[in-house]
Amino acid sequence: MLAPKKTKHRKWQVGRRQGARRTKPETRGITVAFGTFGLKATTQARVTSNQIEAARRALVRAAGKSAKVWVRIFPDRPFTKKPSEVRMGSGKGDVQGYVMDVRPGRVLFEVDGAPEAMAREALRKANTKLPLKGKVIARE
Repeated sequence: MLAPKKTKHRKWQVGRRQGARRTKPETRGITVAFGTFGLKATTQARVTSNQIEAARRALVRAAGKSAKVWVRIFPDRPFTKKPSEVRMGSGKGDVQGYVMDVRPGRVLFEVDGAPEAMAREALRKANTKLPLKGKVIARE
């Protein structure tokens, strides 16, 4: 799964989760830059490295051999979890994996070299593996 090679801080602090009303749209990574079709997030979610890999596999399999796929997100935020049935206190849990905070408007995946119908279907299948809603967009 995806994980950073090196991090400055092993554990991050939690931060403040803002409601759906106040989730600001993304300002970076909002256009299709490499391929001809892309999957754009329309809701906010934390996407884990396992979910990104599952979506990538579904996309590559459905797009065909001639297609080129770009993954435009990378999970660099560690999340921690305490073991089950452990009492409260005694510090923060161990790092379980890495996530990326995806805000509305971010392009997650891009595809090139596949027919339009096949590319749209492949991106739709990849979207089902993710915990957010997305739409398929084409390059302007």
